[in-house]
This record gives sequence, C-alpha cells and structure tokens, in this order.
Amino acid sequence: MEKREKIAVALSYDPEKSAPEVIAKGKGVLAELILNIAKEHGIPIKEDHKLVQELYKLELNKPIPPELYQAVAIVLAWAFRLNQRFKEKLWPNIKPKT
Repeated sequence: MEKREKIAVALSYDPEKSAPEVIAKGKGVLAELILNIAKEHGIPIKEDHKLVQELYKLELNKPIPPELYQAVAIVLAWAFRLNQRFKEKLWPNIKPKT
C-alpha cells in the first residue's frame, strides 16, 4: 500500500467576511507543523482527504469558492459542536449568553 504525503490546511471563519478562508497550508514537514500548532492550541482537526486536496489548491487568505461552501460548512459546524461540548464539560455550570 502506497503511503500518501501528509497534507494539512487551516481554515478561518469570520462572520464579517464573505466566506471562510484558507489561512495556512502545507505538505510533508509543513503539514506536520500545522497539525502540531493546531493540537497545541486545542483546535479541532478533521480528516477529509478529498476536501483538503481541493482546499490546498486555493490561494491563502482568499474566500473559498462557492462550490466548497457546503463541504466547509459541514466541517465548521462539526468544529463548533465539538468546541461547545468541550466547554460544557470544562465549565458545566456556565450557561452561554443569549
């Protein structure tokens, strides 16, 4: 079985902007560095090889194209839910502001 070169992409989403953006990307050692930084900062990591390949083709700090909105929205929703569950476990008596 052939081992694939590791690829990593970091996304950023700011509701004030038109769409999420790729803020970092890399292969091999650089991919490992991106993943390590994410782990050190408690940033959720989602593996989706097909999506990463598409996102890797994009320019940094530019809005993702509309054809990737749905796939990226699924990943961002996953990360948001994961963060919410983590916060609830860490601080069970603190209710979110409404």
